Amino acid sequence: MFNLILFGPPGSGKGTQAKLMEEKFGFLHISTGDLFRSEIGNETPLGLMAMEHMKKGELVPDEITIGMLQNKVNEYPEVSGIIFDGFPRTIAQAESLDKFLSEKEMSISLLISLEVEDGEIERRILKRGETSGRPDDNDVSIIRNRINVYRAETSPVFDFYAEQNKSVSINGIGSIDDIFSAISEEIKTHS
Repeated sequence: MFNLILFGPPGSGKGTQAKLMEEKFGFLHISTGDLFRSEIGNETPLGLMAMEHMKKGELVPDEITIGMLQNKVNEYPEVSGIIFDGFPRTIAQAESLDKFLSEKEMSISLLISLEVEDGEIERRILKRGETSGRPDDNDVSIIRNRINVYRAETSPVFDFYAEQNKSVSINGIGSIDDIFSAISEEIKTHS
């Protein structure tokens, strides 16, 4: 099974590229945002626990997020691969994910980071905000904060997997097809 972490700042095109990978490779796309919405909407035990933290403005603890991920992975044992989108965001989460996969005799095959300049990210998210209905997509100060949090807290995960020779960077600026072609080549190279 090919397990891929799709990495990059908000607005780097992860969701768009993940959909293309689902179609071409038959991978399961797990977006933590979608996972949270589903678990909370279905009022699962983990969803209810997550909601309690979110109501207080707290981050959802890693063990709840990992639990949701485990449930989703276990639901689809027949997939040829998994795209982890939006997770892991910290070294601790990466270690938890590796431990979980190891227990299933699997591992992360590759981390692909979509590299996009901050100015371009702002433009993309503001554009997305015209139709997304998300208030955080329309506020430049919130967008900049999301980018800063990503750079400070999440980018070290790239180095964590680079130490295992599993991280690659791809230029996330260009046509969707060109970026997807570069991603596909990396998947083929590391399969």
